[in-house]
Formats: sequence, C-alpha cells, structure tokens
Amino acid sequence: MASDYALKIPPELEAASRLRTVQYFVTQRPWLDLYGVHVRPVAPFGSASSKPFVDPALIHRCLPDELLSEVFARMTPYTLGRAACVCRKWRYTLRNPVFWRFACLKAWQSSGVVENYKILQSKYESSWRKMWLLRPRVRTDGLYVSRNTYIRAGVAEWKVTNPVHLVCYFRYIRFFPSGRFLYKNSSQKVKDVVKCMNFRASRADCVFSGHYALSDDKIEAAVLYPGMRPTVLRIRLRLRGTTAGANNRMDLLSLVTSGVNANEVNGPDEDILGVVEGWEEDESHNPDVPAVSHKRGLKPLVFIPFEEVETSDLNLPVDKMDYYVPG
Repeated sequence: MASDYALKIPPELEAASRLRTVQYFVTQRPWLDLYGVHVRPVAPFGSASSKPFVDPALIHRCLPDELLSEVFARMTPYTLGRAACVCRKWRYTLRNPVFWRFACLKAWQSSGVVENYKILQSKYESSWRKMWLLRPRVRTDGLYVSRNTYIRAGVAEWKVTNPVHLVCYFRYIRFFPSGRFLYKNSSQKVKDVVKCMNFRASRADCVFSGHYALSDDKIEAAVLYPGMRPTVLRIRLRLRGTTAGANNRMDLLSLVTSGVNANEVNGPDEDILGVVEGWEEDESHNPDVPAVSHKRGLKPLVFIPFEEVETSDLNLPVDKMDYYVPG
C-alpha cells in the first residue's frame, strides 16, 4: 500500500538529477568539440593580401606585431629556431631577414661587412637564413670540450698486485667573435671550469688566451704559454655538426708545441697566430724547446651550451662513464 506522504518528483527534476549523477562517472573530453573546426592559416610574412583577419590566438590578440618583433630581436639565433616551432605565425615572422642578418654579421664580424655581403650573394642566394644554416662558424654561446683518458700503471703493493689507474682529463676551448679564444687543460668537470673561462680569470686558474682564424671549415689557432722558456701551442681544427647549422663538433687535426724567442712576442695579449703563421710543423725558434707533435689526447671536441653545463654527461665520474663517444 503506497503511503499518503510519498514525495512526488516532477519528471523534469528527475531527469536533471540523473544527468548530474552521470557526470561523476563520465570523463569530460572538451577537446572533442574541436573536431571539424578549421583554423584559418596565418598569411606569410610580407603578404600583399588586404583582407582583414583576426588571429584566434589570445597572445597574438594581446601582443602587437611590433612588440613581438622586438622580443624576437633580443633572442639568440638558436632561441629563434626554437620559437619558429611554436606556431605558423611565428615561423613566418622569423623568415624576416633582419633577424638573421644581425646574427650573421656578429658571427663573422672578423671577416668584415663587405666580405660577408660578397659571400652572401655569391654562395647563399642573398639569404641570410641560409647563410646562417650552411656556412661553418664557431659557436660562442658555450664551451668546446674534449674528454681524454689514458691508463697509468700504479705502484705495486707487496709484489702481489699491479694496480692500474684510468686517468681522465679535459681540453676546454671558448671562442669569442673578435677572433680570440681561451684554452685550458684540466681534470675538473665542466660545471666547475665554466666559472673561470673568462678574461678575468686569475693566473692560478691556468686559463690561457690566444687567437684563431676560420677559413671555410678549418680553424688555425695558437696560444702562448709564458715563462722563462716561452712555448707556443699550435692547434688545427676541423669544424662540423651533427645537423645542419649545429657546428657542435670539432675534430682535432694536429697539436704541436714549439719554442719561440722572447724577442718575437711582446706580451700574452699579442696576436701569436700572426707570429707563427707560415711555420713548418717541426719548426722551433728556441733550441731549448724542440717542436713536438702530440699524437695522444686528440679526441673530438663536443660543444656544450652554457645552459647545459650543469646537466652534461661529461660531469659524470670515470666509474660511471669510462669511455665517451662524441659522435
């Protein structure tokens, strides 16, 4: 027998209650509403189209094109490459040759503006972007590092065991657009050495400055070790990259130490590369310091940007990475 006090729920409220209960068990997928919606593509840079167009992206509606160009102008070239992957509008905007012209003139400032324009027109079809991607250049936003290892016999203990030590050391090179570079040999890790790789480094840091010259993909460099018997270190490198425009590898072709007369150099800041230009490989101007061509420690150099020095694999100890393949 039905109770006289039974509550009668209207059909409309009962349907709404059921719908609210179902929402707790059904996963919401709002992105399904985007299926079938076509977004109008952004017109390419320099388009002559006069049709009005409202960009659907919120950042493009809030940020004018003038301010967006100012932001791009303050980015590094490699950051511009990452920004071009964000959306089509940014990609077309970064096709503007203004951004790449500044980067190219800064990267090859030692060649001069006139020579850079001649190379641009003769080899790269007047495209600054193509010149940036295809022309070899040294990178100045990080360090080139070579990891070298060798085995050294230890002292025998009680004539029972003959211990062997695996010694690991690094060559560090930091290039500057002005034609100068810093060189350091050390067993310290990358994250510790990067702090002293500047011209303000003290003598205790053992950081030496030199000069280099880039010709196509070949680099001639020289650094002077001062002292009672001045010694010059001559380095020949070949520049390459794992991808187009990367320039993140250097093959060490030769490493020669030679003696130099004290009268030939006036100080550590002198262009020592101009002094040793034209020398033979076995040439030395000091009989007390013969020319020596080093055959060991010629592993390729790997480029590490400044923002990756803390997380680089080269910081790993020898017991965790006994051998490193630069690729």
